[in-house]
Amino acid sequence: MINRIYFLLAILISSCAQTSKNTIVSGNIKGLQKATLYLQHVENDAFKTLDSLEMISTTDFELSCDLEEAELLFLSLSKKVDAERISFFADKGLTTVNTSLKRFKYDAKIEGSEQQKLMESYYKNIERFKDQKLELIGAQLNAQKDGLLARADSLQAQMDKIVQRSYLYSINFAINNKESEVAPFVAVSEIYDANVKYLDTIKKVLPPKIANSKYGIILEDYIKTIKSK
Repeated sequence: MINRIYFLLAILISSCAQTSKNTIVSGNIKGLQKATLYLQHVENDAFKTLDSLEMISTTDFELSCDLEEAELLFLSLSKKVDAERISFFADKGLTTVNTSLKRFKYDAKIEGSEQQKLMESYYKNIERFKDQKLELIGAQLNAQKDGLLARADSLQAQMDKIVQRSYLYSINFAINNKESEVAPFVAVSEIYDANVKYLDTIKKVLPPKIANSKYGIILEDYIKTIKSK
């Protein structure tokens, strides 16, 4: 009888171990010797761990979870709120993340979902606006230091135009990619402080699937909150 119970338990454990998840995140962390790696997402304004792996004498990893839709996930070597995290847009299927322990976040090379590719193209273009603004900030500080107030004011006007251009780019990007979960994500994470009429425009062009997605609902609730004030 006891042997039969052990046999049934073995089958149950084996069955649970073989239960597959619809989303796999695998890769390599160069230079890692020992750590616990966490796969997380944001739920109720807090990081929630979806899977974890204790890594000892290995740099390769594989984590998994079940996703109902594409969303932003995070890899971290700590559960702390201020821990360094690699963020990426994941969808059902395989996402590969290769990085190093020394530059965990900044060395990350990510291959996976179409949403991730879309986000990378967005940030690549946004970086150009940021670089232009940084150059003008440096020039403005020098102008102020030399007492060239008219020059400083002119540089400020140029910076304001760059900010406006970056907002218009983000708005158009969201509208042009309305079929992707990335559209409402960009709206709520990158241009949340834009005029509510622009956020409303983005919301109205979203197809039902995207409007009812995690970030589509967040966008709608955010717009309602702004309008109520």
